Amino acid sequence: MPDLGMLREFLGGGRVDAAVFALRPDYRAMLLAVGGVVPGPSDQASEGVLQAAEAAAGEALRGRPVDQLPHVAAWREAYRAFGAKPQRTRNSLEALLRRAASGLPRVNRLTDLYNAVSVLHQIPLGGEDLTRYTGPPRLVRATGAEPFDTVADGIAVIEHPDRGEVVWCDDAGVTCRRWNWRQARRTQLGDHTTAALFILDALGPVPDEALHAAADDLVAHLARLGPGIRAARRLIAAGATPGEGG
Repeated sequence: MPDLGMLREFLGGGRVDAAVFALRPDYRAMLLAVGGVVPGPSDQASEGVLQAAEAAAGEALRGRPVDQLPHVAAWREAYRAFGAKPQRTRNSLEALLRRAASGLPRVNRLTDLYNAVSVLHQIPLGGEDLTRYTGPPRLVRATGAEPFDTVADGIAVIEHPDRGEVVWCDDAGVTCRRWNWRQARRTQLGDHTTAALFILDALGPVPDEALHAAADDLVAHLARLGPGIRAARRLIAAGATPGEGG
């Protein structure tokens, strides 16, 4: 079980390549590492947060389409900048907002919580099993040779990103394609996850304070699942020395 020092050390190795900042100088990544997580199936608490998120999405989308929300529109521009078509491969925030009216997915309480916080704060947010990482997280522009462990038509397969695609990866391969579109099977949260990495993505419309508020909200929800939560965070931005906090 990683202690706070180990969580901070893990985050200290994380980086965003200069090529990504060249694409979007306004990009910031909030890395949140949490130990002492208590996993489990969807429950009454996660259901309540999901329902609140669905209601918030309904209010945000009242009278306007999802692609006119400032942060969604910014992510659509970012996707186009590296050659992705946002109508075909939507960023995770837009995908969730489009599902909210008919019901957000119910997966397990860890996934339910971070999906709800993503919608409530209108920030793309991914969660992965930290113990299944090989080396620290890095956001790069792909060569096209990196392996991506996924499922297609119910069968486990290895795919490869497009050359120049923005991907999160570790030493073993891609952990999330197209910035925040689809996560790898290898590092996905599961029934036995006790340490998790959450990545919160922000572009210009979202200030740093809003990123920290979303991270605070997620940690508060996780803390209700068990008394032993330990959390460390790191904000990575262009041309700045990222800070850490617990």
